[in-house]
Amino acid sequence: MRSRSNSGVRLDYYQRIVHRLILAHQEPVTGLFPASNINSHAWIRDNVYCILAVWGLSMAYKKIADQDEDRAKCYELEQSCVKLMRGLLMAMMNQKDKVEKFKMTQSPYDSLHAKYSSKNGLPVVGDNEWGHLQIDAVSLYLLILAQMTASGLQIVFSLDEVSFIQNLVFYIESAYSIPDYGIWERGDKTNHGEPELNASSIGMAKAALEAMNELDLFGARGGPASVIHVLADEAHKCQAVLQSMLPRESNSKELDSGLLCVIGFPAFAVDDAQLILNTKDAILSRLQGKYGCKRFLRDGYRTPKEDPSRLYYERWELRMFENIECEWPLFFCYLILFHAFQNDKRSVQEFADKLEKIMVRSEDGTLLIPESYAVPQDLVGAEYQKPGSQIREVVGRCPFLWGQSLFILGRLLQEGFLAVGELDPLNRRLGAQKKPDVVVQVVIIAEDTEIRDKLAEHDLHVQTIAEVAPIEVQPARVLSHLYTYLGRNRKLGLSGRKSRDVGILSTSKLYSLKDRIFAFTPQFVDLSRFYIASDNELMIDILKGEINFLKSAWDLLGRPLVTLVLKRIHLDQDKIPLAMIQTMRKLKSGYINGTRVMLGNLKDFLNTSAITDLSFLGSTEDGYPDRLHPDVQTYLDEHLLRSFSNRSTMNLRGGQLRPRHLRRRMSCKGAIKKTRSINVDSDNLGMEGPSPLTERRLSSVVPPPWLQASKQGHVSVFATTPEEGPTSPPQLGGELVARENMYPVDPLHSRSAIERRSEFVRQQEITVPKILIQRHRADTNFADTEVEELIAMLRETENLEEQGDILQYLVDTQGLDFNTAGLGLKHKTDDNAAELDLDDVMLELTTAGGGGGGGGVVGASDGANKSSVPAVIIDATTPTASNVVKDKDNANLAAIVAVIAKANNPNTNNNAATSAVAAPAAAAAGSSINNSLNNNDSSQSEGMLEEGRVVTVRDLLKGLYEKACQQKLWGLVRHTAGMLGKRVEDLGKAVTDLLVRQKQVTVGMPPNNEHTITAPLPEVELRQLIHDAYGDDESTAMLTQELMVYLAMFIRTEPQLFHEMLRLRVGLIIQVMAKELSRTLNCGGEAASEHLLNLSPFEMKNLLYHILSGKEFAVSSVARGNLSIVSCKSSRVSKKSQIGLGDPEGEDALIATIDDRQGQWLRRRRLDGALNRVPRDFYSRVWTVLEKCQGLAIEGRVLQQSLTQEMTPGELKFALEVETALNQIPQPEYRQLVVEALMVLTLVTEHNMVPSLGGIIYVEHLVHKANQLFLEDQRKVQGDATLCCAKLKDGKEQQQAASGMLLCGGAAYICQHLYDSAPSGSYGTMTYMSRAVALVLDCVPKHGEKECAIS
Repeated sequence: MRSRSNSGVRLDYYQRIVHRLILAHQEPVTGLFPASNINSHAWIRDNVYCILAVWGLSMAYKKIADQDEDRAKCYELEQSCVKLMRGLLMAMMNQKDKVEKFKMTQSPYDSLHAKYSSKNGLPVVGDNEWGHLQIDAVSLYLLILAQMTASGLQIVFSLDEVSFIQNLVFYIESAYSIPDYGIWERGDKTNHGEPELNASSIGMAKAALEAMNELDLFGARGGPASVIHVLADEAHKCQAVLQSMLPRESNSKELDSGLLCVIGFPAFAVDDAQLILNTKDAILSRLQGKYGCKRFLRDGYRTPKEDPSRLYYERWELRMFENIECEWPLFFCYLILFHAFQNDKRSVQEFADKLEKIMVRSEDGTLLIPESYAVPQDLVGAEYQKPGSQIREVVGRCPFLWGQSLFILGRLLQEGFLAVGELDPLNRRLGAQKKPDVVVQVVIIAEDTEIRDKLAEHDLHVQTIAEVAPIEVQPARVLSHLYTYLGRNRKLGLSGRKSRDVGILSTSKLYSLKDRIFAFTPQFVDLSRFYIASDNELMIDILKGEINFLKSAWDLLGRPLVTLVLKRIHLDQDKIPLAMIQTMRKLKSGYINGTRVMLGNLKDFLNTSAITDLSFLGSTEDGYPDRLHPDVQTYLDEHLLRSFSNRSTMNLRGGQLRPRHLRRRMSCKGAIKKTRSINVDSDNLGMEGPSPLTERRLSSVVPPPWLQASKQGHVSVFATTPEEGPTSPPQLGGELVARENMYPVDPLHSRSAIERRSEFVRQQEITVPKILIQRHRADTNFADTEVEELIAMLRETENLEEQGDILQYLVDTQGLDFNTAGLGLKHKTDDNAAELDLDDVMLELTTAGGGGGGGGVVGASDGANKSSVPAVIIDATTPTASNVVKDKDNANLAAIVAVIAKANNPNTNNNAATSAVAAPAAAAAGSSINNSLNNNDSSQSEGMLEEGRVVTVRDLLKGLYEKACQQKLWGLVRHTAGMLGKRVEDLGKAVTDLLVRQKQVTVGMPPNNEHTITAPLPEVELRQLIHDAYGDDESTAMLTQELMVYLAMFIRTEPQLFHEMLRLRVGLIIQVMAKELSRTLNCGGEAASEHLLNLSPFEMKNLLYHILSGKEFAVSSVARGNLSIVSCKSSRVSKKSQIGLGDPEGEDALIATIDDRQGQWLRRRRLDGALNRVPRDFYSRVWTVLEKCQGLAIEGRVLQQSLTQEMTPGELKFALEVETALNQIPQPEYRQLVVEALMVLTLVTEHNMVPSLGGIIYVEHLVHKANQLFLEDQRKVQGDATLCCAKLKDGKEQQQAASGMLLCGGAAYICQHLYDSAPSGSYGTMTYMSRAVALVLDCVPKHGEKECAIS
């Protein structure tokens, strides 16, 4: 043999070690490594780590290959890697049905197994005999597969394997919300088999998703079919949750050395350099020992105190493991790699030296890494006394191949055989470096030329949908549908992507499909989703948030591109809303909220945007990769034609006043109001509003804004006062007035927004704010009213609120599916029967999903789902038809008596799930309307008459809901949405967003029916839970869902608002919102909750923001009686003056301004209590108090000292225990005083004033004692409290105190003035609390001098 260079000799030495220690154990058939000589199980995780050394060595050989045998050795090592990775792939592919099932259930029993037989790759333990669900193991496999493929190895051989791996990507993409057993296979550290969210699993999954994205599994030889696609938003969700968790590992493990593989090699999953350092320092300071690092605090595995006969631990015994946990040298190997990648040679050397001292030498002098070191049985006592002082002994396997492999990699790096870039060909290690600022590109497209011209008036030049061709603009749901074809494979029985969610990162790219280019509008503008989408201001607000989010989250090639389509539905009275114009101007200026933006046309951005190829839509399985999959072809043909190109606006108009014989109308107020449950202040509960009489008068004198002047000019509506009713013009033939709420016929000039209101209505609106036309409890109810009469009233009334009350009553008595068709007609004269107009059958013509021909009426000749469409037929026997035809001019309007019902199945609402039935009148009117009806042949409409005349109360409600949306009557919208059982589309996602960031959510009003949500639930169960919590109160149930969505938005964009809050109690937050409104508006509780429910979604989100951030706000009244929330820079502004609801006059006004300072501490405490805010490190400090006493009693709930035996101070589980006890307290301000009392106790323990605090401490006693001391002081100094609680009591007052009402209305028998005292100062609450502690606790010395350390 020729002489070799030194490096060659040294490499041969490593090759011998790798061969002897690692490759000698590889099973020849499967390529897997058994756990040890006696255990043939092969763990995915350990196997992947074992092979890393082999892969590293092969790359080192490739570099110095100066001789043939080196190339041969290199190839041999590479093939060992391929053999192992393919062995694992085969084992997992055998369980392909599990992968398919898991996508749906996410149940631990449907997960891939964590270990297989190394002999044949088959399962070795049952589904429920092991904690198989370990997302980090599958993720690690995918990550290393990606890195090895990028380094040039060919591991995947066929397209079937590619689609299996694509499905493994779906398997891990929801890692951020799937509790698993984690890297130590334990779940909760008591080892009772409860999975939990683990940061190490989420981090590994995030790394795998990013590494896999756009990766060609066939390497340089592949084509579009072998590329893996990942939706960027899924990886980003993992990142967001990971960042919110670190340095915590999970609920029960406050820290874990396993996080080293997430912040460094191999995952490099954290982008924030500071967070990486904090996590590493936390691990070093709390887990590092002489022999390696502990896995986590109180880890009992293999300690001498562990009982080997059972798998689980008792909760009390965890305390025994403290300070004697095993130490694992493996983590020193991780630390060496971590610092090698940071290029920190000094630290690398430091850990290499430490590692050398604890390695074991074999007989032939090889250094081996043992699995772990434990304290010997006889030295345990001494180790407890002085942790870290005793000599430990090796327990477990030696060599431990996982550690040995990482040790060899570290050695190859230290000796310069490998560069760090070779171990990381995908450059993941550069993730934490600073990135240049992102420029967000924004394109605004007008739906048609009319809107384009309106924008041009404001100097905003945009293109229409037609003009951006050949680029096609589609809604996000089309993209989400296309992605369901990804990863489908008939042979393997795999069904593709299940989640329907496409986030803003995915819609901010362009997509190419063969020779077409698609742009997608973001998901949040999809109108079919929920009523908050019909609030333009909120949509703009969300848009700003999303642009801001793109700035921080975008990390793809190219710039993000946000495409928005401005439609008719966005117009307000035919004008473009001011808020939109202002936002567009801001966008045009180049900056919005600190983000750089560029406004332009689509074609200008083609070269700068990210473009993804949708090549997976080809029908590769049938052997035609170049042709589109036939299903995709039909989908595209059907949907692309009509997504945006045609009118799909909601054309809802209130009808004009129609003449009618006025008859006695019953008062039907208050049916909705009775369902409300927001209790603001008990004292105001009895107050009633203005008497029903004045009220009836009001709503008939003031024509509500939805009565509009007819544009047809046949009728002059306001010729007379509404009381008398306009007389009917003679040419109309009887009583029939053509109603405005039908589709206009001329397709070119279809005016779809609410028409400009008549001057009269506008003046009325300003003078009578909406709160007057308000529902009040009325003494009359409907019990004696016939259903018939009600429905007749329903047909007559123009007032939507009144319609709501009637429908609420009908729902309560008859149920949602009660058929109202044909009722209420026989009261009308024959003439009147002609008036069966479509407003009564209030099914609105919405074609939210599809879109139609000419005037937007969709013909259901293709009948996508006729069965689920309630057909509403106007019977040919009514004189409608003949009447219409008498008046030819009007025929075209009255003819379209077509009723369109949205199909009840939400998934199909993008099919043509709308079916139009033309009334016989249409046929009669003949050619004048041919152009606007698709199916105008009479035979078809006759044929559909047979389907029965079903107009259920539900259908009527739907119509009312859509009208209320259009007219922005938010209180009614929320209520009808609740009655219809609508749910926020993203509710499940919102709750998950809150839970995975370690915030629990409670719904319902405390104290009796509050439900806590601790784990992600399916949408249906969530809705059920919320509705159970609020009983009949639909409005509040809807409001709860809405607030959860806003809370989730805030936690995504401004996580700092939620610091030190563990549970979000939505019921309490709603109460506080109403209280704050009642305070700023100076109105009673009922009026305040009415105002709250009538806030627009945007103002609601705004109010929530002010309450979360504690900013001062004022309320100003805008048109239509709606309220708007404004930030107050200074709290000295008199808030009362800004409300347009009657100012307090004279003296009151004076008091109002002076009084402003008062009550601010009470408010602070109320807000903090309702939001569950606590001081920093509060829970870990309570832990120290608990350690020194036998228990803490709060509202009858005792926190036992034994909790400290089970849980560590920083553990989330402990914090939740404390939180649960505090949540027993119904009054938020009282809860806050209890928190303050606990803080005083922590000061006592922290300053070591006493060795022990004695028995169980009743925290409320401290608060009441402090109150007593406060009142004594108040009497001495004649303070404010002498007016209420500190009064010298006479008989009457004593009686009152006994009956449970304090004069000042303070909660829980504590004086209002104590709640309103600042914490500090000589009369501050802390002073009284400290004195109370000194008096109540026996252990504090009563006499003599005591060093006072409480500053």
